[in-house]
Amino acid sequence: MSDRSVSISSPSLASAKSVAPSAAARTKLLLEGPILPTLLRLAAPNVLTLLAFAGVITFDGFFLGRIGTNALAGASLAFPWVMMVLQTTNSGMGIGVSSAVARALGAGRRDRADALVFHAFLLALAVAAIFSTVFLLGAPFLFQWMGGRDEMLADALSYANVALGGAVCICVSNLLGNAVRGTGNMSLPASVLVGCVLVHIAISPVLIFGFGPLPALGPAGAGWGLVIPFAGGSAVMIWYLRSRAIVRLNFRGVTPRWELFADILKVGVPGLINIAITNLSVVVLTGIAGQFGRDTALGYAMGARLEYIMQPIAFGFGTAIVAMVGTNWGARQYRRARKIAWTGAGIVALLCGTIGATVAIRPALWIGLFSDSADVARIGALYLHIVGPAYLCFGLGLGLFYVTQGFGRGVAAMNANAVRMFASAGSGLVAIWWLDLGLAGFFAAVAAGFCLYAALLVRAVTRVKTPEPTLAATS
Repeated sequence: MSDRSVSISSPSLASAKSVAPSAAARTKLLLEGPILPTLLRLAAPNVLTLLAFAGVITFDGFFLGRIGTNALAGASLAFPWVMMVLQTTNSGMGIGVSSAVARALGAGRRDRADALVFHAFLLALAVAAIFSTVFLLGAPFLFQWMGGRDEMLADALSYANVALGGAVCICVSNLLGNAVRGTGNMSLPASVLVGCVLVHIAISPVLIFGFGPLPALGPAGAGWGLVIPFAGGSAVMIWYLRSRAIVRLNFRGVTPRWELFADILKVGVPGLINIAITNLSVVVLTGIAGQFGRDTALGYAMGARLEYIMQPIAFGFGTAIVAMVGTNWGARQYRRARKIAWTGAGIVALLCGTIGATVAIRPALWIGLFSDSADVARIGALYLHIVGPAYLCFGLGLGLFYVTQGFGRGVAAMNANAVRMFASAGSGLVAIWWLDLGLAGFFAAVAAGFCLYAALLVRAVTRVKTPEPTLAATS
C-alpha cells in the first residue's frame, strides 16, 4: 500500500493565526510556541498516562501470579488482545481523531472540529462492536493456537470474555479522549485514564480474590476490574465534551458525513492496523515460543511485556507530536512541523533506549516482578539481554509512527510494522529450525526486526513531500 498526497484547502497561515487566539490559546501555542519546551509541556500530563498503562501491565500480572502459574499464563495469552483494544483506540484510531481535530483547528475550522467529535463517537461504537464480536467468537481458537490447554485455556477465556466483551467502554473513553487531545488539552484525558487505572488497581484484588460476601472471580475479576473503570471514564468524557471543551459533542442537528469519517479513517485505519500488527507480533512470537513449552512461552511473554511500557512512553510524547505536527501542517508551517517531528521522535528513542539498556544489564528488575520460576527468569533474562539494546530503535520507530499520523499519512508506518513482524517471525523460525541457533537466535531475530522498523520509518518520514498550494489556499 502507499500513502496518498492529501492537499488541504484551508485558509492561509495568516488567517489560521488570526482565528487561533479566539478559538483557543492552546492552538496559538502549538503554532508559535518554542518547540522543545512546548513538546515537554504537552507531554508532561501524559507521564500520568505512562504510569496508568504501567499499572495495568504490572499489577494484573502481579495479582494473577498470586493465584498460580496457570492463571498468569492464561492471562498472558489474552493480554495482547486486551492491549490491542486499549492501544488501537488510544494510539491507533484515536490518533486519527486527534490528527483530524488538530488539523481542523489549525485551519481555523471550529465547526468542522465539532462535527468530527460526533463522528468519533459513532466510530467508537462501531469499532467496539467489531472487536467484541470477533474476539468473543475467535478467542478459543486463538488461545489454543498460542499454546493454551486445560486450566490455562479456561483462565484465558475467563479473563478475555469480560475484558473484550466490554470493549465499548474502552473505545468510547479513548476515542473521545483523543478528540480532547487534538485541541492541545493533554491533562484531562491523562487524568481520566489515570483515574480509571487507579480504580482498576483498587477493585481488581477484591474482584479476583473476593472479600466478605463478594465471591472470588479469579481471572474474570481482572476483566471486570478493567471494564468498570472505563465505563466511568466514558461518562466523564461525554460530559466534558458536551459542556466544557473547546470542541463540542452534539447529538442533534449533526448528520453523519462520509467525508468526515474519511478524514479520521485515513489516519486512524493505518494507525489501528499498525497497533494491531504490533500486538499480533507478540501473539505470533508467543506462539512460536510456545512450541517449546509453557515456561518458554511465559518467559518470552514476560520479557516482551516490557514493550507495552515502551508504547505508552511513545504515546505520552506521541500525542503531543500529533497535535503540534498536525496543527502546523494544517496551518502550512511545514518547516516547523518537520522540526517538531524529529525533535519528538528523538526524545522517544532516547527514553526507550535508556530503559532497554537498563534491563539488558539487570533483567531481574523486570522479570522478578512476575514470576519466581528459575526457568521463566532465565528465558526472560536471555530475551532482555539480546533485545534490550534494540529498544533504542524500537523507540525511534514508535516516535516516527506518531509523526506520520500528524502528517496525515499513516500507511507507511503500517507497512513498516508489517515488514518488521514478518521479518522477525520468519527470521526467528529460520534461526531455530534451519540454523539450529535456539532461543538466542530467535531473540536476535526479534532485535533485528526492531532495527529494520526504525530504518524503514526514517526513510518514510524523509520522503514526505510538502503539499503544493491549492487554489483555495492562494486566493
